[in-house]
Amino acid sequence: MRRGTAHTAKLSLSYLILIVLSLISLFPALWIVMSSFKVGNSLFSDTFIPRAFTFEHYMNLFQNTRYPQWFLNTLKVAALSTIFGTFLLLLSSYAISRYRFVGRRTTLTTLLVLQMFPGFMAMIAIYVLLNTMGLLNSHWALVLVYSSGAMVTNVFVAKGFFDTIPRSLEDAARIDGASHLRLFFSIMIPLSRPMLTYAGLMIFNGCFVDFIFADLILRTEEQRTLAVGLYRMVSQRNSTEFTLFAAGAVLVALPVTMLFLFLQRFLVEGLTAGATKG
Repeated sequence: MRRGTAHTAKLSLSYLILIVLSLISLFPALWIVMSSFKVGNSLFSDTFIPRAFTFEHYMNLFQNTRYPQWFLNTLKVAALSTIFGTFLLLLSSYAISRYRFVGRRTTLTTLLVLQMFPGFMAMIAIYVLLNTMGLLNSHWALVLVYSSGAMVTNVFVAKGFFDTIPRSLEDAARIDGASHLRLFFSIMIPLSRPMLTYAGLMIFNGCFVDFIFADLILRTEEQRTLAVGLYRMVSQRNSTEFTLFAAGAVLVALPVTMLFLFLQRFLVEGLTAGATKG
């Protein structure tokens, strides 16, 4: 009886801690959502739920700002970065997982060390390099940076997934006359759908909400992404349009949230499938 009571108490305490942590995590997001419907331009309020609701801030985003253009710029950069980044990730992780070559262990160690340093440490070097290449204030500069960074960040997860695929499938395909490219595109990629979903979502989400590199590289308002555009909108107006900013932040979260909900099953499968590394 005592053992059962202790187990129940531990379980109840665990649920209580999870509920408290969830409330702490959700409160800022809910505050932004409620503020986007509030009358006025200040985030300060004596009530959590506004006394009066309005859609004026959402209409102002599309009528009085360049929010639609910022959204299209962000979608373009995120989509291209996801495509190129995922392709680079597939090639690099498959080669590291399946082939034994000189410098393989050194490559893995280098990639591991690179993950220990935050990306913004390389901002000055990247800025100088892009300036030399004439790519400043270009969306292709962001795509180049995001794609290469995505490969470094997710290579161990992808490699771990490829390690779990039996080599007997490749041997059988080679016996049937499949080339390396046919084997890669017809067998390995279809089997990697859970991992591809996870990697693609992580890359897309990181590119969609990034601010630091986008603010460093993009110079004109026509080229700005959502994060940079919203920040500049508030700073240029002397920080008086916080509810307008809140409405923009809510709309930023919608595409990523819908993708996560739609692909949640594949996301969990991809995350757990790459957990075992050979």
